[in-house]
Amino acid sequence: MSTSAPAGSLRPTRVVSAPLAGGTVNVEDRDHTRPFLLLHGGGGPATVTGFAELLAQRTHSRVLTPTHPGFAGTPRVPGVDSTRALAAAYVGMLDELELSEVTVIGNSFGGWLAAEIALLGSPRVSSAVIVDGIGIEVEGHPVTSVAGLAPADLQKLSFHDPRKAPAPTAASGTGPSPDIQALISYTGPAMSDPTLLERLRTLGDFPVHIVWGESDGIVSPEYGKAYAAAIPMSMFTPLPRSGHLPQVETPEELLGAIFGLGDGAAGRA
Repeated sequence: MSTSAPAGSLRPTRVVSAPLAGGTVNVEDRDHTRPFLLLHGGGGPATVTGFAELLAQRTHSRVLTPTHPGFAGTPRVPGVDSTRALAAAYVGMLDELELSEVTVIGNSFGGWLAAEIALLGSPRVSSAVIVDGIGIEVEGHPVTSVAGLAPADLQKLSFHDPRKAPAPTAASGTGPSPDIQALISYTGPAMSDPTLLERLRTLGDFPVHIVWGESDGIVSPEYGKAYAAAIPMSMFTPLPRSGHLPQVETPEELLGAIFGLGDGAAGRA
């Protein structure tokens, strides 16, 4: 079948030519696959793999889950050395793929990336979901530093029920893990941008959904409410019995929150 647009784009109905028994036949093609860009946080790509499968299967959507350069042993990209630069690179990727009506979902550092992508104003991006994001500065509610934490301590802060956390990997050497080093290389030691909160106020009518684990020990729910309050067209949804990684700990509840299912509390910020 001939086609001029990539799978995964939201396209109007069009007529294409398809082979049929030695000849061709005109076929109306209705491709309304919804694309998602799912962005992981400092825990690496493994923290979104299971949720990506769930999202794709339940919604029959196209789900892109990039590994940020420098994570999981991947090489860095020259010039992509900050959160804003990485966000711009991902917008360029969407341009290359010719996708449209993309919903960006990001957890933790990925949530900060989702906010920066929204601020770039790409016509290819229609909405964003920030899940326990970092990046802003909120007086009295600092982001917990993760650089010197042992894996077990990090899990206690990241999960409502630490028994649901993946087993800590064996430590190799001393100092921060390579993924934490990659994270800090993008975010800086404070893991925040003092200009982000004010910049978010310029998003206008761009829809953003803020979803937050009520037991998050990395960034508190009050921090999440401040995130939502800064964005004119935002919605804030708390997730009970969830920590910093709802896509790992309570994936069904997160999916329901994103799509307005279930009985989770939600409110306009």
